[in-house]
Amino acid sequence: MASVSAHAPPSAFASAVESLDEVIHQKARLGIMSTLLALGEADFKLLKETLSLSDGNLSTHLALLEERGYITVRKEFRGRKPRTTAQPTDTGRAAFQEYLAALERIIQGLSKRD
Repeated sequence: MASVSAHAPPSAFASAVESLDEVIHQKARLGIMSTLLALGEADFKLLKETLSLSDGNLSTHLALLEERGYITVRKEFRGRKPRTTAQPTDTGRAAFQEYLAALERIIQGLSKRD
């Protein structure tokens, strides 16, 4: 069986895995955060179509991300039509960057295994 090199002790690898933010790690929320960070903001329709989510599913994920302070959701009317737009917050940007850093630590740990 392969062992972990001295550069990536098992405890460091396990720590990186444990540090993954479970809020962001879920597939739909990872897609939402990735989209919002790439675009700066996105409306409900774009997120729904891009991520192939139902209205209810997207609403639930947006509510959780907003509750955690990772995004802000703005609801307004354009003419007579409601429009919901989401934007990442500074907290959300920082959490996403930490999530990516944890993934990088995991990848580096795996690549150092012999």
